Amino acid sequence: MIDFDKFAKYSRPAPRYTSYPTAVEFKELQESDVLPFYKNSKKPLSLYFHLPFCKSACYFCGCNVIYTSKEDKKLKYIEYLKKELDILKKHLDTNREVIQLHFGGGTPTFFSAEQLKEILDIIHSYFPNFSKTSENSIEIDPRFLTKEQLEVLVNGGINRISFGVQDFNYETQKAVNRLQSYEMTKNAVDMAREFGIKSINIDLIYGLPYQTFETFKKTLDEVKTLNPDRLAVFNYAHVPWMKKGMRKIDETTLPHPSEKLKILKYTIDFWENNGYKMVGMDHFAKPEDELFKALENGELHRNFQGYTTKGGADLIGIGVTSIGETDDAYIQNYKDLKNYEKAIDEGKLPVFRGVILTKEDKIRKRIIMEMMANFSLDIERFERETGINFFDKFAEEIKEMQEFIDDGLVEITPKKIKVSKTGTMLIRNIVLPFDEYFKKMKNQKAFSKTV
Repeated sequence: MIDFDKFAKYSRPAPRYTSYPTAVEFKELQESDVLPFYKNSKKPLSLYFHLPFCKSACYFCGCNVIYTSKEDKKLKYIEYLKKELDILKKHLDTNREVIQLHFGGGTPTFFSAEQLKEILDIIHSYFPNFSKTSENSIEIDPRFLTKEQLEVLVNGGINRISFGVQDFNYETQKAVNRLQSYEMTKNAVDMAREFGIKSINIDLIYGLPYQTFETFKKTLDEVKTLNPDRLAVFNYAHVPWMKKGMRKIDETTLPHPSEKLKILKYTIDFWENNGYKMVGMDHFAKPEDELFKALENGELHRNFQGYTTKGGADLIGIGVTSIGETDDAYIQNYKDLKNYEKAIDEGKLPVFRGVILTKEDKIRKRIIMEMMANFSLDIERFERETGINFFDKFAEEIKEMQEFIDDGLVEITPKKIKVSKTGTMLIRNIVLPFDEYFKKMKNQKAFSKTV
């Protein structure tokens, strides 16, 4: 059982740890800073393509998007993706095995079937060595999906789809500028299944305007009928000082933290009572799903796409604002089209900023990311593989974790750190002591709250 009385008192701003160091530590980088990491690695590849365009703003959205209705912008963007890959091919062995491909956005299916086919054909021409078991996924807004697009996606190797739903309550949808009926969503899910997609994820968000315990219960009942293989149920991060669209949300309509906790508690019970297993701090999966199996085997990984079963690869970010990750660096492209295109026109990779990891960063990243993904740390293996005495080096961090230990959220033995079921919901808090940067940060409120 999750003890929500303990849970509530820990609410505080903290990173979501899709990376360590986090994106707030990214500094300006040049192409020359990152080329060695592309040239020297022999690891498999994970490809992330950012397709940034949306027709209109969803006010809750925290993604980097560009609003347009112009076809020529999309056509021009495809040309620049190709040019970027031409440059990348000079510095990266594109014959390395690809074990993962992900399209994020924006709204990837805002591109037409013909445009999506062109993008997929380009990708396969530059990266000919896709693994037979590669995980190829795309984020889809059900309001923009046709059978023609699905046919192109499936023929291009897409085998996982994530549908954005957030909430089916009309008042909530109206307040966040995203009207999307249950019937429209069901039609999109049914089409995907007809085309042979066997892994369907649905994204939900709690903490949105006009949400109540009763309205979210109804949404959960409706989502259950869609029979998703996975779910992501996110806590809405209201950061209007960072995202202008969020300023259009009336903060007085947001549910009280106590209502959010009630929603969260019910959501966990609901999915677990309906045959799903909790994975990570905000995901659910059917027991036969790879995601849950990876968690059970201690092989779950976390990156900018969230939880994944595909570790041990170099993540290559392609397109405006995309982020890549190697053992030694995080690398982000320019966030605006003007500078993105300018760099490419100059024959350079559109590298904007990132972090080159120090030895200390790598040690702490290993601890934080292993705990974020698998809710445990194998101390014996850590010491064996790093040559570091864990308890000597992290004596202060262990002291800072004492409150979690006293509250039964964490158990620490000479062999292992193990997080309890309640603790998994507070994993962002629990790994904070290992974050050197957060302790030195003057404005910790830059992050969303953990509860």
